[in-house]
This record gives sequence, structure tokens and C-alpha cells, in this order.
Amino acid sequence: MIFTRYILLLLSVSIFAQESIETTFIKKTDYTADTLVSIDNFGTEFYVNNTIFYKKDAKKTISYNNFQLGELHNVNTFNPLKINLFYKDFNTVVILDNRLAEIFKLDFNALSDYKNVSFVSTGHDNTLWIFNQDFQQLELFDYKNLSTRAQTAPVQSQVLDLKSNYNYCWLLTKKHLYIYNYFGGLVKKITNDGYTALTENNGNIILKKEQSLYYLDGKTHNIKSVKIPNLLINAFFVTNETLYIYDNETLQEFQLKIN
Repeated sequence: MIFTRYILLLLSVSIFAQESIETTFIKKTDYTADTLVSIDNFGTEFYVNNTIFYKKDAKKTISYNNFQLGELHNVNTFNPLKINLFYKDFNTVVILDNRLAEIFKLDFNALSDYKNVSFVSTGHDNTLWIFNQDFQQLELFDYKNLSTRAQTAPVQSQVLDLKSNYNYCWLLTKKHLYIYNYFGGLVKKITNDGYTALTENNGNIILKKEQSLYYLDGKTHNIKSVKIPNLLINAFFVTNETLYIYDNETLQEFQLKIN
């Protein structure tokens, strides 16, 4: 009986060990930015230095700054035609076009239905996913009509990160990862096993736990470890199955081998 249990344990460890995503090193580049936000399919870089937002391609570098709103807390470049910048201290979102010209500014303090917002991410059409700190719930907010299209049930633990695409929204809390559809309906609730940040690519998720990364399949919701060297991970994101890892001094690229 003991021998049988031992064999089963070895088999389970072996199966678990196979549940990983292989990577191939591409290149390492010296890089300096306060925050590296993303690099798109064309190699255009989006980053922040001294609370100024920059967009750099092969031809030129352009920038946007709004020092009156204080520190730039978060940038979302999922939709390059509607880039949103969140200034948390002033409870304000600024939306930029692809030339970094300001096309909309939303001050949540000025709304008749005041909202104390702590996280912001892009939604479909003219919407933003916002986390309402006072009610501890996620809202899909129409920033042109100034109305809430959908809202979720309150969550019971501290929010760590928020990411979205046009179809889904991922809310990471200390206790769980919540996956919602664009109607605000809960699709999946996954126990958080120590993850502290996430990034989205084509409906799939990369989660960070300490200095390790894990891949969450968007269809099966299975989680696999990502095989990478021992690195300091200050920022990470995926573009076209290329994994970028930034440590505040160098930018390393890896090809993800996803079956």
C-alpha cells in the first residue's frame, strides 16, 4: 500500500513537472525607463519617465505630460487609438489618440455620482473598466454618456491588478482572480496562489508570483509555469507570443512555445 502511494506520488509530480511553457531566449537590450508600459507588433515602445508618457517608433519620439494631475499611476495601451492614462491622486483619466493628443478627460470627482477609483482599464466602445474603491466593485463605465453599463458584486479582498480586452476583464485580488465578460457577468473565479500582477495577450494571461511567471490559458483556465532564467521582474508583457521582461536596466525577450 505504501509502495503504491509512493508510485502515485511520483507520477503526479512527473505530470505536474510537464505542465510548463518552454521559452527560447531572443535577445537582451540595455534599456532605461521609470516604467516600461508595452511594445506593440511594430516595435513601437510606450514608456514613462518622470511622469511623462512617451511613444517611440523607428522614426520619432512623441510625448504627453500633464503635471497638474500629479504622478501618472497607470497607462493602458491595449487600444492604441484610445490610450488611457490614470492619475490616481486626482481621480482622473485622460484618453489620448495615436498621436498622443488629448481626446477626452474624465474627472471622477466632478461626477454627480462621485466615484473613488483605484484601478482603470480599457473596455469596448466608449467604456472603461473601473474599480470603485468605496463599494469594492468593478464597473463598466461609459465615459461619454457618464453612465454605468454594468457592475459586479463586491469583492472581499484587496485588489492587486486589473487588465482587460474588448471581451473580458481580469481582476486580481489577494484571494482570487476574477474573470468577467463584457456584460459584467462572472465567468470564472480562481484561487490566488500568491500572484501579485498580471498581463493579458489574446485572451490568455501571464501571472507573476515573486520572480516567477505562470501562463493561464484563456479557454481551459489551466495554469502552467513559464520556464525562464532567474531574473528580476519589474515589468513584463507579451506581444505576438514574445515575452518581454524588464528589470529597470535591461530588456530581455523570449519566445513562448505554446502548443
